[in-house]
Amino acid sequence: MKFYYADTFNFLSKMTISRLWNMGKVVSSFYISKWMKKPIQWGMPFTVSIEPTTACNLKCPECPSGLRAFTRPTGNLKENFFQETIAELHSKLMYLIFYFQGEPYINPKFLDMVKHASDKGIYTITSTNGHFLNKKNAQKTIEAGLDRLIISVDGTTQDTYENYRIGGKLETVLEGARNVVAAKKEMNSKTPHIIFQYLVVRPNEHQIDEIYKIADEIGIDEVKLKTAQVYDYENGNPLIPTIEKYARYGKNDDGTFSVKNELLDHCWKLWHACVITWDGLVVPCCFDKDAQHRLGDLKKLSFAEIWKSKPYHDFRTKLMKGRKEIDICTNCTEGCKVWE
Repeated sequence: MKFYYADTFNFLSKMTISRLWNMGKVVSSFYISKWMKKPIQWGMPFTVSIEPTTACNLKCPECPSGLRAFTRPTGNLKENFFQETIAELHSKLMYLIFYFQGEPYINPKFLDMVKHASDKGIYTITSTNGHFLNKKNAQKTIEAGLDRLIISVDGTTQDTYENYRIGGKLETVLEGARNVVAAKKEMNSKTPHIIFQYLVVRPNEHQIDEIYKIADEIGIDEVKLKTAQVYDYENGNPLIPTIEKYARYGKNDDGTFSVKNELLDHCWKLWHACVITWDGLVVPCCFDKDAQHRLGDLKKLSFAEIWKSKPYHDFRTKLMKGRKEIDICTNCTEGCKVWE
């Protein structure tokens, strides 16, 4: 695995005694919980995903935003609510992910909120479909101090790209990436660390080698290949790759498909991370895309009260008794290991 020195040193530069001490408590309580087979929770999460918006300009087939399939309301994260939340959490947070559902750059206050978090010394990350990275936004992204920018590029030709990113324009995305690379050079900035994220599906698996070449030509820092989660996989799905190592699902003897990884009865994510929706709901992880497992509401309670609450304890207890009994866990191949 390639080591990215500049990005790593940037992340480490934001560490404080408070954050490291909190991380130690979280990690130790996770392992004690596994040993005792009951949830013990010390410390606060050191990773939080917060949702800038549920709106999106694309119509990707395996995404609730793209399908316009939410039962919860669509809206934008409000800047004052964000600042109140960060005021409670910033001293413990190692990194903050500005993403859950939707396209972050649609929120007009998105980069202002990134700047606020960066000013608090938090390592900031976002994931974008890349259609809003014009020259102005590229410059504002640098000025905001964003540490990591993940751009979804799921194909190297327009016909392949739009097979999944329905409504998207590949050249717009690539031009946006060039804008950010150029802005970094012009402003003599080492951040953000730019990643091309390539969601490997059957229609684009033949172009994997090409995405590395394009990334190198533009000056992208890193390419990450990501396996795709699909909803209807039991009887096969045209998005499941034929290259086995990029597929989350394996074919059984009877011709059906199932998740390849074993569902262990614990989940690291429930100890170190959580998701906060644009309207203040706290949910366990990014697999709860429609926020069905609502563990608290920040409009009514502080984060600390929610994190230590009975609903959170009950959810961790239920998880440790059997992840197969929790709907969002049955299609999950993540979260079982520390430092996944």
